[in-house]
Amino acid sequence: MPYTPTHETEQHLQTFLNGKSDHTLALFHHFVSEYKKLGNIILHPTKTMIGIGVPEKRIAWITQLGKNFIHVVFPFHKPYEENLCFAKIAQVPGQLQFNHHLRMLQKEDLNDEVLKFMQMAMSS
Repeated sequence: MPYTPTHETEQHLQTFLNGKSDHTLALFHHFVSEYKKLGNIILHPTKTMIGIGVPEKRIAWITQLGKNFIHVVFPFHKPYEENLCFAKIAQVPGQLQFNHHLRMLQKEDLNDEVLKFMQMAMSS
């Protein structure tokens, strides 16, 4: 069954997006649009971040919508040190989870390398 956001979910998302710059909103919508091309994703807005998931699990989090960027975290079970896209990779203390931090400043930052990691997050 396709995902249909609730009114409350839509309100949380609008609250999160209110007051953001046109540039940041364009980055957000581009990121979500590109993720939707890879598969059926679900947005889970909270008061502090926007979770991105597939029906079985969360696959990424948009943790910050800055003045001219979005910050996205991808959780993986191992660090992928050999990359040009992640600003930071940090292990979650006491867990076998490595958070990979992406700072997207331009639409072009969402390149083939990032798309590969987005796909990996969906299928891992």
